[in-house]
Amino acid sequence: MDPSNPKSDAMRLRQLWIFVALAGAVLPAAAGCPPPGQDAASLATLKAQGFSQPDPAARRTLAMGLVDCLGDRDPALRDGIAYEALAHWMRAGDFDAETLRALQAALRRQLAAPDPDGVRHPFAALVLSEVARTDRVAPWMSAGERDAMLADAAGYLSGVRDYRGFEAGIGWRHGVAHGADWLMQLALNPALDAAQLQRILDAVATQAVPAAGHAYVFGEAGRLARPVAWVARRGVLAPEAWTRWFSGLRTRLGPMPAGGDVAWLARKHDLDALLAALYLEADQGQNEALRALKPAIAATLAGD
Repeated sequence: MDPSNPKSDAMRLRQLWIFVALAGAVLPAAAGCPPPGQDAASLATLKAQGFSQPDPAARRTLAMGLVDCLGDRDPALRDGIAYEALAHWMRAGDFDAETLRALQAALRRQLAAPDPDGVRHPFAALVLSEVARTDRVAPWMSAGERDAMLADAAGYLSGVRDYRGFEAGIGWRHGVAHGADWLMQLALNPALDAAQLQRILDAVATQAVPAAGHAYVFGEAGRLARPVAWVARRGVLAPEAWTRWFSGLRTRLGPMPAGGDVAWLARKHDLDALLAALYLEADQGQNEALRALKPAIAATLAGD
């Protein structure tokens, strides 16, 4: 918005209200969304004001209320307001550990709830990646809580079977990418040990060569490469662990069936895309532990 033109700002805000209101009229809202005391116009105003909410109690109440909006079919509400607000407040350090625990519990319930539109689970996972980031930046989880979150994140990514990315009208689902983002934030956390980092790699492997034979077209391979690259940068896994992991990727793919097979070709496409993205990370970076993986990545790409 142009601070020198209040009339222009008012017009844009009015347009935003109309857009959110119309979207809400066309797309049914999730249960409990908008939260009590809010409507499309008030949420649009909240966004226009940079999600400013100076009262901690009111901010916590609104944050917990917005969790239900992560399952809304309207991308302006789900992605543009609920996700952006929650991420903004967490990155600003606006929540104490008690609030973060409550938010994490609510998000876990979202992962367990029915998701007929296929948006609730991936956006809960994306917000959980922001919860994981808060613990990395300023630790507040116990070792047990952190391990439980790792189990949730690995289980979520491994269990994704809805491979839809972007769809006009409903926006992003992107379950694989969001699960990878969650694991990346955990991989960045220095509190995780080698065994926990190995669990991250094992979860990524399940979607690097998805059994369903789905060909990624929405950047999923690059997102899957990120947690792998950050695990490598940590430099705590032994070379033989990496050898086993890369060998396991080829084993998951297996030989091409006689006469060809579309599903196998899609899975090979996914594996090659992941390896190419990972090789680029290793080649362009300065981290020696990551650069040391270049021969193994190249050999796996070549099928050796």
